[in-house]
Amino acid sequence: MDQLSHIANQISILEITYVVASVLFVLGLKMLSHPLTARRGNILAAFGMCFAIIATILFHRKDGEPIGHIPWILGAIVIGTAIGWTIAKKVKMTAMPQLVSFFNGMGGAAAALISMMEFPHVIPDPIHGMANGHVLAILLGLMIGTISWAGSMIAYGKLDGWIGDLRLKWLKYVNLTILVVLIGFIIFIMTHQVKSASELTPLIYIMFAVAVIYGVLFVMPIGGADMPVVISLLNSFTGVAAAMGGFLYKNQAMLTGGILVGSAGTILTILMCRAMNRSLLNVIVGVFGGGGQAIAGATGSVKEITLSDAAVLLSYSKKVVIVPGYGLAVAQAQHICHELDKLLDEKGVEVKYAIHPVAGRMPGHMNVLLAEADVPYEQLIESDEINPDLPNTDVLVVIGANDVVNPAAEDDPSSPIYGMPIVKARDAKNIIVMKRGMGKGYAAIENMLFFNDKTRMLFGDAKTSLQNLVNEVKSL
Repeated sequence: MDQLSHIANQISILEITYVVASVLFVLGLKMLSHPLTARRGNILAAFGMCFAIIATILFHRKDGEPIGHIPWILGAIVIGTAIGWTIAKKVKMTAMPQLVSFFNGMGGAAAALISMMEFPHVIPDPIHGMANGHVLAILLGLMIGTISWAGSMIAYGKLDGWIGDLRLKWLKYVNLTILVVLIGFIIFIMTHQVKSASELTPLIYIMFAVAVIYGVLFVMPIGGADMPVVISLLNSFTGVAAAMGGFLYKNQAMLTGGILVGSAGTILTILMCRAMNRSLLNVIVGVFGGGGQAIAGATGSVKEITLSDAAVLLSYSKKVVIVPGYGLAVAQAQHICHELDKLLDEKGVEVKYAIHPVAGRMPGHMNVLLAEADVPYEQLIESDEINPDLPNTDVLVVIGANDVVNPAAEDDPSSPIYGMPIVKARDAKNIIVMKRGMGKGYAAIENMLFFNDKTRMLFGDAKTSLQNLVNEVKSL
């Protein structure tokens, strides 16, 4: 009796620990909503996870027996922590989207592996067979986790530049067919009468292979300009898959963490879709993104501006808006950009940054980039908020952004980005575009903003151009 009481107390301690960890997850997520508290929120959520892991190792019991193979578990934790820490410390800011995709994919793979290991141990009900919530959680965890892993790995390769796009008009029908097949697998397994779940194990491996194919095919057609939406969606998939694991093990911390990630990722995906003027169905079947043709008649004269003229124009303005894009990240020029805006501020110029929701290669990419350079959060204004003020802006500076300022989104119904909300750069009184050359953006279409009468091109590497511009402003 004393031993049973001791076990019951340990289980109570474990459940309380999971509740505490869940509260820390919620508080951490709440603190991530503002840059000033985001770091503490991240640490708080990480502490909650560590707390839950330690409590599980110490107090979890199955049939009265503690967890076994502790040395293997601790060894895996140490190795995984060392690898993750090393990768995160060494990654460049330009490769942050790849890092997010990779880590997200590992979460999906873990959820899928859990399902594959748990399925053979399912004991069919004498009456209902495999038709129960436990089996459904396993199958959903396998399908969603595998899709998240495979899709994230393809997204990683596309962002890193060694996997190209595969754009075939009929691919959306293939993707929908595969999705129906996966749902068919779930229905068949749950309605099939068997004496042992191991009889259906071969189907689990086939289902895993089909899910891998779907994960690959639904990400392959998507261009880099649409990648923030995909990363957000894959993130939500991983959260849902993790939540399925929480159902399996009746683990409140795992369930809460998965629900938070899944719901936050879903909400962010919807916001991203609105920002891109795309439907969520288009994301799921993988039919949007890049690859459009150049606008018909996209010709005209391009006017350049010298560094000295640009410095004078900026220094004697009242309002300046900077539109950052992926090119700013590639050039690692965020610190020099902030130095420029501080110099202009000292001259009495009001400087703000127009942040498009999908600028860069992951959700919030520009926010993270500029936060690293200590740009005050108050200077970062969402595109839909700053657009009404652009007609009163003396100079708008585009640095490495292309598709998010392209007027084709408003003017050309045949454009692949038509209808996408943009930063209405052409409304500003003067426009300076900083680019290496006249190359097209990730959507692979011409940008008529470059030919606008108010636009002046400042060609060159963003970091070098900004540094020279800073020197010119200082000399005035």
